[in-house]
Order: sequence, then structure tokens, then C-alpha cells
Amino acid sequence: MTNEQKLRTIFAEALGIEEAAVTDALTYNSIPEWDSIAHMALISEIDDAFDTMLDTDDVLDMSTFAKAKEILTKYEIEF
Repeated sequence: MTNEQKLRTIFAEALGIEEAAVTDALTYNSIPEWDSIAHMALISEIDDAFDTMLDTDDVLDMSTFAKAKEILTKYEIEF
């Protein structure tokens, strides 16, 4: 499984949506499932799966699936 697929699965499971709905265009608050509570669950799952500890600025900045990939590259995760 690639890192992108792993991240897509995390998004789908944390938000309770189909993996097909997880695209680069998926945006925070664009769907009812991605609210502030789901966002924190998503961050927790990402930290666990990729063995990271995202800093507060990155947590706040993670507003799209594409941005999540960009942020994780700072933590030496390759996509």
C-alpha cells in the first residue's frame, strides 16, 4: 500500500465516507462529516499511522486532502 493510499484510507475511515470521495479537492467543512471533531480524529489517525506528531500550525493548516499530503512531506513522508 502506498502512502497516498494509506492516507486516503485514513481519511475515509476517520470521516466515515467512501474512499472514492477522498480526492485532492476534498476540503474541510465541505461535507458534513468533516467537522472539527472529525478533524481531530483524523489528525490522531494520521499521527498513529505515520508515526508523526503534527504541530499545531500543521493541524490548523490541514484543510484539504492535497494539503495533508503536502504537510506530511515536511515529516519525511513521501507521496
